[in-house]
Amino acid sequence: MDELMDPPAGRREQKKADVRNRISDAIIALIAEGRLDLSHDLVAERTGIGRRTVYRYFPDRDALLNAAWDRVRAMMGEGASLPASAEDLVEMLPAVPAGLDAIAPVATLVRTTPQGRAIRLAGHARRTAAFTAAAAEVVKDLPPEDRLLATAMLQQLFTTPWLEMRDVWGLSGEQIARASAWAMRTLIGDLKARGGRPLDAD
Repeated sequence: MDELMDPPAGRREQKKADVRNRISDAIIALIAEGRLDLSHDLVAERTGIGRRTVYRYFPDRDALLNAAWDRVRAMMGEGASLPASAEDLVEMLPAVPAGLDAIAPVATLVRTTPQGRAIRLAGHARRTAAFTAAAAEVVKDLPPEDRLLATAMLQQLFTTPWLEMRDVWGLSGEQIARASAWAMRTLIGDLKARGGRPLDAD
């Protein structure tokens, strides 16, 4: 009888995931409309989900923006996650521009509007921590400031070229991935061979 009264754990978890996705999708839609007044009340009104429920899932505005950032990454597909190693920086590259191509309107919004910038900044701490860890082995011998510069450039090559190369050159995600992977391999090769020499040394 208890089993009839209580939905199985798998179904409960799916229901929670569905609610999270509805909230996250509403945040992205509101941002796409140019709304600057993002709030729990606005999200509740858009989704028809109770305000208290929205707060329970996402207790503050930063949590709402983080939810949108996580949703955008999920929409890109499983392969477009954060790297964990220098090998990932190259091996995962094909999935990133392909994932951005798959959600081009949303990805463009996130990269070209103040609201989209807020979503990107919500994931800032996790993103920088992941890339710092992924690049650690290949930058370890550099002077401290150069470690930061090299890590930042590796991160840029991972996602940033997509919009510019798509808009200016009309390239597909596959083409962007090839060009970016070549640049990434070249840079990583240089870093491995460079040892402790500063970045501006030949």
